[in-house]
Amino acid sequence: MKALIVDDNDIARTTLAHLAKQIPGLTIVSEFCNAIDAYNHLQNNPVDLIFLDIEMPEMTGIELTKNLSGKDTIIIFTSSKKEYALEAFELNIADYLLKPFTPARFLQAMSKAQTIFDSKKENIQISKDEFLFVRDSNITRRLKLDDIFYAEAMGDYVKFYTKEKTFVIHGTMKAAEERLPKENFIRVHRSYIISIGKIDTLQDGGIMINGKFIPVADAYRKALNIRMNVF
Repeated sequence: MKALIVDDNDIARTTLAHLAKQIPGLTIVSEFCNAIDAYNHLQNNPVDLIFLDIEMPEMTGIELTKNLSGKDTIIIFTSSKKEYALEAFELNIADYLLKPFTPARFLQAMSKAQTIFDSKKENIQISKDEFLFVRDSNITRRLKLDDIFYAEAMGDYVKFYTKEKTFVIHGTMKAAEERLPKENFIRVHRSYIISIGKIDTLQDGGIMINGKFIPVADAYRKALNIRMNVF
């Protein structure tokens, strides 16, 4: 797992780098003292995990996370302030480490991050005959792609909605997005991937599929309009 450390405190960066060396398979590829430099670096050098401070000059860690929307990078916030925790967890981060934290607490956060990272490699496979195979309640089931209306992120799980049933699997939206064929499916929100052929109507702020309103985030709106040939 490749990781970045982004923190304007030298001691904090050194501490995190030292702890990270104790984790097998974890490599710190770069360190940054501000979020803007980290953001610019990430445009051409994606990583799996970011240890991210919140209060930094020019751009905060929360602002950086919002700017990375759609990349699905695993985020562990490291902050000395409790008051940002609620807003942070609304961004679907892996964990929130309150400084100063113990090595044991760091290991706990890394366990969560590793689980998310591993889930990207599992649970979803596409066959050549247009079926999706999902592991549902420890049983691998065959799900026809044409039956899927949309997929929704639910924490560490993804829910696939069909007319008859909802399938819940352990995995990430990034894993689902990578495996669902792009000619049939498109991401419209951090939490939603939809089947283009199942769209009933487009309206301000979202779309309707099978009676369900699904929000369309600004970052994905242009791509959706192009796919739908909307003028």
